[in-house]
Amino acid sequence: MIAVNARFLTQEITGVQRFGIEISLRLKEMFSDEVMFLTPPNIVQTAYAQRLNAKVIGVHKGHVWEQWDLPHYLRKQKSPLLLCLCNTAPLFYKNKIVTVHDVAFMAYPQTFNKSFLYVYRFMIPRIMVSAKKIITVSEFSKNEIIKYYNIDAGKITVVHNAVTNDFRKIRDNTLQKEKYVLAVSSLNYRKNFITVLQAFDILSRQNQDILLYIIGDLHNSNFSNIKIDLYKDNPKIKFLGRVTDSELIRYYSNAFAFVYPSYYEGFGIPPLEAQSCGCPVICATASCLPEIFGNSVTYCNPNDPASLAEAIINLCNDEQLRLDLIERGLRNVAKYSWGKSADKIFKVINSI
Repeated sequence: MIAVNARFLTQEITGVQRFGIEISLRLKEMFSDEVMFLTPPNIVQTAYAQRLNAKVIGVHKGHVWEQWDLPHYLRKQKSPLLLCLCNTAPLFYKNKIVTVHDVAFMAYPQTFNKSFLYVYRFMIPRIMVSAKKIITVSEFSKNEIIKYYNIDAGKITVVHNAVTNDFRKIRDNTLQKEKYVLAVSSLNYRKNFITVLQAFDILSRQNQDILLYIIGDLHNSNFSNIKIDLYKDNPKIKFLGRVTDSELIRYYSNAFAFVYPSYYEGFGIPPLEAQSCGCPVICATASCLPEIFGNSVTYCNPNDPASLAEAIINLCNDEQLRLDLIERGLRNVAKYSWGKSADKIFKVINSI
């Protein structure tokens, strides 16, 4: 019997939770009745919980559930192998595989508030040392883990993210009438959201006939805030907040371009989602992004808003470049699949 830490079912979906959900769905198919998905009682992803036949155990929530209820239950079940897919894991349960998506809390500590930083800096190195195997999502992240924690490279397996088949181009005649650049972001410092706004300020001053649509939670208390009030009155900038997956696909599919000037990523799912929807992408020359996207995107200097503005203008002036990026993007997406990633994790499990 294999157990999966399904605490991700109690959280809003970001890239980390998406990895947990998609890998779990495929492991359910692979292992059938030989895998159990264990969760705290405060489930918010009810549809996925039903598909996984998730079992609610314990009475606590969050870290307390993970450090007390989960290992207590597992020991009663003769300590099966525990698979943790979303960074955290029980500290004192040793029969486990852990997934560490990145170590941004080490590389960019200014990104996080003090309590978040303290928990992760205390927990992550300890769960990696006690785990039998470690999974991460890119060679970049693997090298970062080795750099900061001197972990044996042979203990770490790279398992990529991917996108679901839902992310396919959907034409929308209304949106296509508006020539807009799309950004999906938060106020997390390492996402470098301020450069998007500053680049668009440059474009606005040049009277470029293009809009900026911004999707994402701009009020996450875990992260450092950026003063965005200066930009809210700009008629060419539209803040859309959080949207459903179906709405996100519609915005990707009809955008003139997608911009992602992030300083630090473990993988970078949003640009891959955009490519899957036939949208050309502009990425930063930083962290894992050149590794994951190669020549399928155009790049900008994340420290220079003018570089991002220039990349957008180049796409405006070169339709052939835009069409080439769309084609290259679709080829890039084909390299990644949740099925391939689940197969890799299956091999890690079998190695133990």
